[in-house]
Order: sequence, then structure tokens, then C-alpha cells
Amino acid sequence: MSTSTHRSSTEAASTATGLRNAQLWRWRVVDIVVASVVAVACAAIFLLWNVGYVTPSGALEALLPGVQGLLAGPWLIAGVLGGLIVRKPGAALYTELVAAIISALIGNAWGPLTIVSGLVQGIGAELIFLVFLYGVWRLPVAMLAGAGAGLACGINDRILWFPGADTLFTAVYISSTTISGAVIAGLGAWLIARGLAATGALSRFAAGREVTARV
Repeated sequence: MSTSTHRSSTEAASTATGLRNAQLWRWRVVDIVVASVVAVACAAIFLLWNVGYVTPSGALEALLPGVQGLLAGPWLIAGVLGGLIVRKPGAALYTELVAAIISALIGNAWGPLTIVSGLVQGIGAELIFLVFLYGVWRLPVAMLAGAGAGLACGINDRILWFPGADTLFTAVYISSTTISGAVIAGLGAWLIARGLAATGALSRFAAGREVTARV
């Protein structure tokens, strides 16, 4: 049996039994700790990007209103990264929401509504992992989770921040946040998770053992 065939069979079995596995729903202390650390680290990224996005956002908006949504990715990475590492139901939602709460408490231009955004974006990523029954963690799923977070972000922003926007702006903005989520949050989180796993930092997680087993 080829490696790819064996991998596909393993993933299919994992997906089929995913939600029936009681252990899947049981969070360990290390799961909570690492998810929290990921959230804090991503909150630091949020805080930097809250300032860093301003200039490029203005430049993109001048080119085509709505395309500034391509810059949303850094705010979406927490949920995807937490989900890929912890691999438990609720991990994506937890990490994105906690990161957003930290960002709001420290202070930013959007105040408490940052928490609403974090909740919605976390749900967007979480739903993709749920669709695959928390059993498939390859790059395409990571990018779909990022896209899910980006789609949720775009819809949420349209309602909260651009209530009077026309159809063209809405379509461009939501498409842009979805693309940004897939590439920056999805691909970015997948690369970060693999990089951390290669160092041995994730040895207590399946995400770490999978990478080291291939080395």
C-alpha cells in the first residue's frame, strides 16, 4: 500500500469515528494551557496589526473600496492555529475568542465589539473543523477553516461597520476577507503549526507526533 493510500485510509477512519470518540471531547490541562498560550501570542499579533494595517488599508481602499479586506488575515489566525494544534471541539472558537478579549481589554479602536468579531470569526473556523468531524487536519482543511473565518469576518464587518455599503462593496469586501482568511490564516497557521511541531514543542499533541514521525 502506498503512503498516500495509507494516509487517506487513516484519515477516513479518523473522520468516521471522530465525534464518537469520547476522548476527543475531553480537554486535558495541557490543551487548555497551550490554547491559552496560542491565544495570548495571537493577541500580540492583533495589537501590532491594529496599528500596522492602517496605511496599507488606506492605499488598497483608494484602489478599490472593499479590497482592504485582504488585510484581515492576521486577525483570523488564532482560531485556525488553535484548532490545528489542540484538535478538540471548541479549540478554534476558544483561541480566537480569548485573543479578541485580550485585544479588547488592552485597548483598540473597536472596543468591546472586538469580542463580538472574535466570537463570530472563531465560529467560522470551528464549523469547518466540525464538517470534517475533527478528523482531518491537512492543508486544504486548514485553508478552508481560514476561509470560513474570513467569510464570517466579512459578513460580521459588513453588518457592524459598513451598514450602508452597496452591493459592489459588499461583494468585494467579503470575497477579500475570505481569500485573506484562506491564505494568511489558513496557510499561515498550518505552516506555523508544522514549524512548532518540528521543534518538538508539540510532542504532547497529535499535531507534533505526526510531523516528527515523518522525519
